[in-house]
Amino acid sequence: MGTSSVVIGGALVVTLTAAAFAVGRATRKAEAALSPQGGSAQAGLPAGANDALDRLSRSPRHGEWVTVKSGQDSIRAWVVYPERSDNAPVVLVVHEIFGLSAWVRAVADQLAADGFIAIAPDLLTMKDVARDANGDTDPNAGRAAIGSLQRADIDRHLAAVAEYGMNLPAAKKTYGIVGFCWGGTTSFAHAVASASLGASVVYYGSAPVTESLTSVRAPILGLYGGADQRVNATIPEAQAKLKELGRTFEPHIFDRAGHGFLRAQEGNEGANMEATKQAWPLTVNWFRRYLGA
Repeated sequence: MGTSSVVIGGALVVTLTAAAFAVGRATRKAEAALSPQGGSAQAGLPAGANDALDRLSRSPRHGEWVTVKSGQDSIRAWVVYPERSDNAPVVLVVHEIFGLSAWVRAVADQLAADGFIAIAPDLLTMKDVARDANGDTDPNAGRAAIGSLQRADIDRHLAAVAEYGMNLPAAKKTYGIVGFCWGGTTSFAHAVASASLGASVVYYGSAPVTESLTSVRAPILGLYGGADQRVNATIPEAQAKLKELGRTFEPHIFDRAGHGFLRAQEGNEGANMEATKQAWPLTVNWFRRYLGA
C-alpha cells in the first residue's frame, strides 16, 4: 500500500513508497491552498510554527497565564483547559531550547482539544530574558540562557507545576509530560527523576546516560526524525537498558523527517508533515492509555 515499516535496532522505522510520497505532497499543497488557516494547519494536529498565533487566536478553549511557586522561585506557565464534562489528566508541555513560544502554547492548545489539561511551564522564568508582547521568549535570548539551567532545578520546577495542575478542581490526580528538542531530552530525564510521573513522550530528544535509567517507572514513547542521527544514536543503548529493566520504551523513527518536524511541518519535502500525521495520534493515544483519559 502507501506505507511500509521495518524494525531497525529495535525501533520502528516508518517509510513511504515513492508514489505515496509524491501523491501526499500534491495533496498537502491543495489542502494548504484551501485551508482557512493557511500553511500546514490541519484538523486534529498541532499547528506548525507558521500557524501558531492564528491557531491560538481562533481557539475556543480557555487559556491563561498562571504563576506557580517552586520553593523560593516562581514559574510562569500557560494553562489550557479542555471542553469536557468530567475531570481531565494533566500533561506538561516542555519547550524547546528557544524557550516558551507561541508554537509550544499552540501545542498545549491541541492537547486540550484532545481532552487534557495542558500546562506549558516557562522554565526560563527566573532568568532575565527578553519576551514579546504575547509573553513568549525571544528565541535568541532563550537559547543563550537555557544552558545555565541546572537539571535538579528543572525537575523541581516540573514537579511543582505538575502538583499545581493535579490540584486544580477540574484535574485528575495523574500527569504526563511531553517535550520537544531540548524539551524532549528534558521529558526523558524527568522520567528518571520522577516516581509519580504517569507517562512521558519524547520528541527528538536525546536519551539520558544508561546508568541513570534504573529509576525509570513511567512508560516512555519516543518520536524521532529519520534524518536526525545526532539524537537517534542515543536510542539503542537506552532501549537495551530499559528492556533489561523491564520498562516500557517504544521508539518510532519517521523516514526522511528532520529534527523539529512537529514545528517545521512544511520541511523536508513533505516528510515532516507525514511524520506529524503519524506521531501526533501516537502521542494522544499514549496519554489516553497511561493517564486514564
